[in-house]
Amino acid sequence: MFGLTLLVYGLATGAAALSMSVGMLVALRFVVGIGLGAELPVASTLVAEYAPRRIRGRVVVALEAFWALGWILAALLGYFLIPASPAGWRWALAVGIVPAAYALVVRFGLPESVRFLERRGRIDEAEAAVQLYERAAGVAPEPSALPTTPGASSESIWSRALRKRTAALWVVWFGINLSYYGAFTWIPTLLSAGDAGLTRSFAWTLIITLAQIPGYAVAAVLIEVWGRRATLATFLAGSAVAAMLFGWAVSQQPLVAGWVIGSGCLLSFFNLGAWGALYAVGPEVYPTTSRGTGTGAAAAFGRIAAIIAPLSVPMLIGLGGRPLVFGTFAVAFAIATIGALFLPERRGEALDA
Repeated sequence: MFGLTLLVYGLATGAAALSMSVGMLVALRFVVGIGLGAELPVASTLVAEYAPRRIRGRVVVALEAFWALGWILAALLGYFLIPASPAGWRWALAVGIVPAAYALVVRFGLPESVRFLERRGRIDEAEAAVQLYERAAGVAPEPSALPTTPGASSESIWSRALRKRTAALWVVWFGINLSYYGAFTWIPTLLSAGDAGLTRSFAWTLIITLAQIPGYAVAAVLIEVWGRRATLATFLAGSAVAAMLFGWAVSQQPLVAGWVIGSGCLLSFFNLGAWGALYAVGPEVYPTTSRGTGTGAAAAFGRIAAIIAPLSVPMLIGLGGRPLVFGTFAVAFAIATIGALFLPERRGEALDA
C-alpha cells in the first residue's frame, strides 16, 4: 500500500507537469494529495516501530526534517524557475518528478513492520525483517522470541481507553494544519501583493523557509530532554506568538524587510518544530493494533483544515485584513497547544504491543 501511494504521487506529479488545462491540473493535484496524504502517517509509524526507544522521538523528528528540505528546494524552484518564463510553473512541477521517482526506488528496499507481521502470524517474514535490521546495524543476527500465533484484533481509536488521546490528537492536527497551510500557502502571494514584488517575495519566502531546519533540529533535541508533550506544547505556543508578530509585520506599508523576515523565521522555526514533535507523538499514543489507523485518521482529520485554510484566507482578508488572518491562525495554534497538554507522555517507554 505504501508503494501504491508513492506510485500515485509520482505518476500524478508527472502528469500534472504536462497538463494543458486548469481542470486537469486540479484533478491530478487531487490525486497527488491522495498519494502524499496516505504516505506521511505511514512513514512516521513505520520508522517509530523500528527506532530504539531511547532515541525514537529524535529519529522520527529527523525523518520529518526532510520535509523542510523539500520546502527549501521548492522555494528555490519558485525563485529561479517560475519568474523566468510563462511556463516556469510547469518546469517547477516537472522537477518534482525526480524525487517522486526516487521515493519509489526507496520503497522497494523498506522492510515491512515487524509488529504488523507478527500480529498477522507471518513469523518467518518478521524474523527476516529483524535479521535484515540487525545486519544493517552491524549486529550478528540471532533468532528472536516472536509469538507464533496472530495477535488480537484492532482496538477502536474511540474506545474508552483511547478516546481522550484520540480527541486531543485530532485537535492538535486540526489546529496545526489550519495554521500551517493557511499561512505558508499564502505567504508569497501576500508579500508580492504588497510592495515586495514577485522576485523579492520569493527571496523572502526562501529565507523564511530556511528557518524550518533549525526548528526541526531543536525539536529533535528537546523531545528527548523535555519529553514529547512539553516540546510539542512549547513549539505550538511559540507558533501562536510568531503568527501574531508576522500578521503585524505584513500589515505595515511599506513592508519592512527585517520585521517580515524576522517574524516569518520565528513562525517557520516554531511551526515546523511542532510538526516534527507531532509526528513523533502520534505513533506512540496507540497500541500496535490501532497505531496505523490512529495516526492516519488524525492526519486525515487535519487535512480537512488544510483544505479549509487556504480557501478562508481571502474571506478573512476581506473582513479584517492580514491581522485577522494571522490572528485566526494564532488562535488555532493556541487551541492546539491546549490539546497537546492532554496527550500522554511516552518518552523512553516501549511501544504498546
